[in-house]
Amino acid sequence: MLAEHAIDDSADAVLVSREQWRHWQQSQQDASKLQAELKFAHTRIEALNFEVARLKRWRFGVSSEALDPNVQAVLFDAIVADTRLEDAAEQEQRGQTPPPKAPARRPVRLALPASLPRIEHHHEITETSCGCGQPLERIGEEISEQLDCVPTQFFVHRHIRGKYVCRCCESIQAAPMPAQIIDKGIPAAGLLAHVVIGKHDDHLPLYRLEEIFARSGVQIPRSSMAGWVGRCGAQLTPLAAALCELIRAQRVVHADETPVKLLSPGRGKTQRAYMWVYRSSDFAAQRAVFYDFTAGRGGEHPRRVLEGYRGVLVTDDFSGYHGLAAQGVRSALCMAHARRRLFDAYKLTGSQIAGQAVTLIGKLYEIERQAKGLDAPQRLALRQQHSKPVAKALHEWLGQQRQHLAKADATAKAIDYALSNWSALSAFLDDGDIPIDNNPAENALRPIVLGRKNWLFVGSQQAGERAAAIMSLIESAKLNGHDPWAYLKDVLERLPGTLMRDIDTLLPHNWRPPPAPQPSMPASAPQAAANDVPTDALQTP
Repeated sequence: MLAEHAIDDSADAVLVSREQWRHWQQSQQDASKLQAELKFAHTRIEALNFEVARLKRWRFGVSSEALDPNVQAVLFDAIVADTRLEDAAEQEQRGQTPPPKAPARRPVRLALPASLPRIEHHHEITETSCGCGQPLERIGEEISEQLDCVPTQFFVHRHIRGKYVCRCCESIQAAPMPAQIIDKGIPAAGLLAHVVIGKHDDHLPLYRLEEIFARSGVQIPRSSMAGWVGRCGAQLTPLAAALCELIRAQRVVHADETPVKLLSPGRGKTQRAYMWVYRSSDFAAQRAVFYDFTAGRGGEHPRRVLEGYRGVLVTDDFSGYHGLAAQGVRSALCMAHARRRLFDAYKLTGSQIAGQAVTLIGKLYEIERQAKGLDAPQRLALRQQHSKPVAKALHEWLGQQRQHLAKADATAKAIDYALSNWSALSAFLDDGDIPIDNNPAENALRPIVLGRKNWLFVGSQQAGERAAAIMSLIESAKLNGHDPWAYLKDVLERLPGTLMRDIDTLLPHNWRPPPAPQPSMPASAPQAAANDVPTDALQTP
């Protein structure tokens, strides 16, 4: 009996141990599952925190993407360190010493432009004798200059046309009026250019221009100015179309887009529309920029503008541009976009991997600064010799580091973007005409971004298209180094009498300023004192 009880007790013990073993195994599985879920939740929280921090920085933070110099020095990896050692050894072999650092710049007051008119004010002492009784002798003079201005001044053009009669035929003849942008309108070309520049380049709403003009004694309703701007946009549309043709003739084109608000008629609400920009490269001989206003962001819009284009298109990775590959357009992506993603990951999470990658990309930009001013073959040779080894090392290093990062990690996402688009990001290495980034297009969109903060929304599709035509000419004039007011004034004067086949002569890259007329003092200019001698007339447009 005792043996049987012993066997039964032993069997019960074995059964209890197996149950505990199964329970323990289940506990381990549950614990592993919970740990995996916790790790996933932690990674997800980090990703969401990154997005919140990125949006906060975008909304409230500084826009600079420069690394702290002290941190940047730490982030240089062995590749950059080896490069420096090789450069130092090469200089030592040649017997060269590193160039000395340039002395720190001191702020210097710039001289006032010599082209400005001068009004001289002579100041003489009243006492002509010294305290000792001897007369004072004039030995020279001290000259100091002050910059002054007067508000906007208006004047009236009076067109006086002689009338002649033939007593025999009883007919009257008179000289014809010069052709005008606005037939029988009050505004002359200078005022039209001033209003257009004020709205689309200085980003002043028309009600502010109305107040500014009122301070000069002229009342111009904003409704009238709105009509003038619309008429100018309609008349300048053929010039903008010619700029689009010029853009399509370029080998390399930059493209980008930004949202603007479009008023929905009848609803009192706004909808999202887009202003697209197409710009020639900084390496091109003829510089131009073309804006296109659309109600949507579909890929049909760039295909319409770039119909028949077969060159290189520099963009971000927006899918709307992908369809252009079917017509033979080669894609080149912006290295600044890849850098910005890595910079955000470093700035907001402190990732040393992201910071190190940003530093290596900075090495590529240093080489691009050295290539500034070179022609395409020289630029290509410099990139092949210096940029290509750095880019190859960066690509391999990013692939190695990506294996150690979770999929939801911010740095991993930034690296995935760079690796998946590496062929288009590195297109500049094998072509001296392709720039490293799309910054020229982004800079061309800045006037739109500044303007939409002032005029808030576009009133209609037609108004957006006319604004795009005006902006195309203004920004193209600035790209070619012209004063936009002087350019528009001359174009608005000459356009009504220009044939369509000669319209290219009015494009910004072909335009030359007309000879300056002899200056004359307007009646409203401030009068000098009796002892003041004006050396030149004061002119304000």
